[in-house]
Amino acid sequence: MRVSLARYSFGRVVGRRTLAAALIWGSATVAHAQVVTVPATPQVGSSNPATAEPPVTRPHGKPCVVPLFHDLAFADFNPKSFPYTPPSSCPGPWAKVVFTADFTVSAGRQYDRTAAFYLGHASIYYGTTAEPRSSLSPSWHVERDVTDLSAIFQSTQTGEANIGNFVGVYNGVTYNGIIYANAALEFYPATRWDAAASAPDIVVPVNGSGGDAGTLNTGTDQITQALNLPNTVEKVYLDVIAQSQSNDEFWYFCVPNDEAANLLSCGNTAFRETEVTIDGVPAGVAPVYPWIFTGGIDPYLWEPVTGVQTLAFRPYRVDLTPFAGLLGNGSTHTIGIGVYNADSYFLATANVLVYTDHGGKPVTGAVTGNTLSAAPTPAVSESISVDSTGSVYSGSVLVTSKRGYTISGYVDTSHGRVQTTVHQDVGFSSYQTFQVNPTLYAPDIQDAQQLTTVDSQTTTREGGRDSTVESHLRYPLVVDYAFLQNADGTYTQTTTVDQRNEFTEMLGRAGFAGSTRTRSEQVHSTDVLSYDANFNILANSASKSSASYLSTGGDDDCYSRKLTSASQVLLTVVDGDDCR
Repeated sequence: MRVSLARYSFGRVVGRRTLAAALIWGSATVAHAQVVTVPATPQVGSSNPATAEPPVTRPHGKPCVVPLFHDLAFADFNPKSFPYTPPSSCPGPWAKVVFTADFTVSAGRQYDRTAAFYLGHASIYYGTTAEPRSSLSPSWHVERDVTDLSAIFQSTQTGEANIGNFVGVYNGVTYNGIIYANAALEFYPATRWDAAASAPDIVVPVNGSGGDAGTLNTGTDQITQALNLPNTVEKVYLDVIAQSQSNDEFWYFCVPNDEAANLLSCGNTAFRETEVTIDGVPAGVAPVYPWIFTGGIDPYLWEPVTGVQTLAFRPYRVDLTPFAGLLGNGSTHTIGIGVYNADSYFLATANVLVYTDHGGKPVTGAVTGNTLSAAPTPAVSESISVDSTGSVYSGSVLVTSKRGYTISGYVDTSHGRVQTTVHQDVGFSSYQTFQVNPTLYAPDIQDAQQLTTVDSQTTTREGGRDSTVESHLRYPLVVDYAFLQNADGTYTQTTTVDQRNEFTEMLGRAGFAGSTRTRSEQVHSTDVLSYDANFNILANSASKSSASYLSTGGDDDCYSRKLTSASQVLLTVVDGDDCR
């Protein structure tokens, strides 16, 4: 990995190690601080983290609010437990359940950290934190619709807040930014105006051996969970998150192993993909989103406007309904999750969401077809040459993957036979160009253009009629990176990133017009870093960014927000412009 990326990633890699590393380094005394609650709308003139992403739409009624914890400090690698009791005044059913959290990091030096909150080991929030400066104590707010997890909120249990954060001295450098957080759940009772949500009846967490996100060091590693489901299973989904870490943090910059040393990069190519199995049989695919954390590549790229979903990840939903008859047949089944090409390492967490038939009789069924292969077969094309001095490597690397599959199954329920067919076409391409001196670290030029696509169609036949859900997902990423030596021996790093997340979903039923939902998010950032001859950062300049979010259909007929920033300050916030 290039020297400049390594300087930032090293601290995050160290900071995200397990508790064993924290015990080696020791701990520091934590002073009490209060979490600052920031306004829902980003504030012009502020350097607090800002995003164009929308807040969760609420029902009309007043919620019952259950605090999970308040002013909880994170200054070590010990998970923090908290008690949870369902709201007695809002026993359900609920129209919606919303998770909210507020974070503050004390001013000083600290790296971004992974933030993961669980209840009964089920993931209720997953994201990363912002980095402070000596004169900036950033505060931000996140929220998530967790209505689909209603089943776990119905009983008293213990939760876990996990933000591993090193505070102390390491290699002569003091890390003193302490992270504080508040979190709560909002329960909105069902009313005549807001009907009870159709939520899954059962939620089963899938995590590592410690009960939280599991580590996937290689492409053969899996996190697994035994499933013992009732004989009334009708529909099954898997909400999965696979987060890149360590060597894999910049996986979109990785190259084939034979050129990794020459190109100052990580190995196993720039292709990653999450694979889902049931009893060892391929059952689904989840694309890996190229999340970029607030310290990624250049921290000034992401202040104040953060990358797409950086502060609150969105799980990817895999439809496992064709396996419903199998999973409810009375036997124990094992679900497994791995990442193809993982190269030390990914963290993965997931929730199995199960809908059952309430008709009072056992459901039977079977898988009738499955063409999903065990692994993708990406094609790699390398065109790398070295100059006459034998010191500068130039050229390009192209990696592509494309496969389609169909999985079908049926269940015989109290309301008749329901047949489900899931078809997906999954595509990936990464084209990178290079000009690299692996000895002097300059020039180090790497431009990457990456695109992940998933085109899906799920057809459900019930009572002789078909209904369809068609969706199209695109993850475009463009990164232009240059690390050059100046005539006086200093260095200049220039980075531009364009990151997007685009999704369209169309619902249809035979003989009826369907509905369409769309969402599109984009973040575009650029910055220039100046280094001295010993690779110490001197200053940054020319920093600017923009962000936009547009969604149509769904709870909000239309939502749009646009942000711009420069020199680490938010300049403009424009709401509703694309909805007129």
